[in-house]
Amino acid sequence: MVMKLYYLGYSLFLVLALVSVLASGSEKGLPILTFDEGYNQLFGDDNLVLHRDGKAVHLTLDERTGSGFVSQDLYLHGYFSASIKLPADYTAGVVVAFYMSNGDIFEKNHDEIDFEFLGNIRGKDWRIQTNVYGNGSTNVGREERYNLWFDPADDFHQYTILWTDSHIIFYVDNIPIREFKRTAAMGGDFPSKPMSLYATIWDGSDWATNGGKYRVNYKYASYVAEFSDLILQGCAVDPIEFSSKRCDNVPSREKLMTRSKMDSFRRKHMTYSYCYDQTRYKVPPPECLFNPQEAERHKKFDPVTFGGGRRHHGKRNHRIRAGRSEADSI
Repeated sequence: MVMKLYYLGYSLFLVLALVSVLASGSEKGLPILTFDEGYNQLFGDDNLVLHRDGKAVHLTLDERTGSGFVSQDLYLHGYFSASIKLPADYTAGVVVAFYMSNGDIFEKNHDEIDFEFLGNIRGKDWRIQTNVYGNGSTNVGREERYNLWFDPADDFHQYTILWTDSHIIFYVDNIPIREFKRTAAMGGDFPSKPMSLYATIWDGSDWATNGGKYRVNYKYASYVAEFSDLILQGCAVDPIEFSSKRCDNVPSREKLMTRSKMDSFRRKHMTYSYCYDQTRYKVPPPECLFNPQEAERHKKFDPVTFGGGRRHHGKRNHRIRAGRSEADSI
């Protein structure tokens, strides 16, 4: 009874806190943790450096290694956020990731929710990618990619993952950019097990920029990604003994997004969606809902990928999840 009352009280607190966040238009209503309060180093030795009394973290990629950190707890649902400033200049092949995963515990049926930032050659913009995996369904890539309306290397910007038992919403500076809903047709492919929060920088030369055409050039190293305003507002649970009902502690999506803002972002900035990729999926995955306007925009952007035209070059170089080998091998 005491434990049930605890979770009930915690759930009410989180709901009220998140509603306050949305009302104020910022994360000021939620507690910001220092590194030692919520995280441990994952890999990278002295390529991870704390600043501002642990309120900011610098992750470095150089010729020796990348670096990363991970939350001390696992969470089942919640609101996870960080303010991030990416490396500048030539960043081809560099990958910065802010994501949730339980691959170290559920090796054969892991879940994952990703923000990935893909570097580029000089004069070309960083690209942002989101992805979702559930129950080890890595054979189905659910990527979306976007351009941004700002240079993410010029200043800090907030990136947020909201995860509940029915939907996932990705935010950039409090603007929702993607909603991923749970559907019956997906079966177990929706993330449903406790996950840790990760942040990493690593060498993705084999795939990250033009399918590996442009690789990391270490004469421009070191590459530094800066993280601050770290928020872990979820339900910390035991990875084996957990109940989704007691941790369903975030508001409904109607309270947490402005549909018009998300639609506007997607019209202006989305460059790729797996749901319209006819070269990968002759039949779209079951959770995909056909949007004629989105389909037409994608077809104009890339008629081969999204219009079913003939491709005149080699097969698309898909990302292999083992590409994050340095972090996963720790």
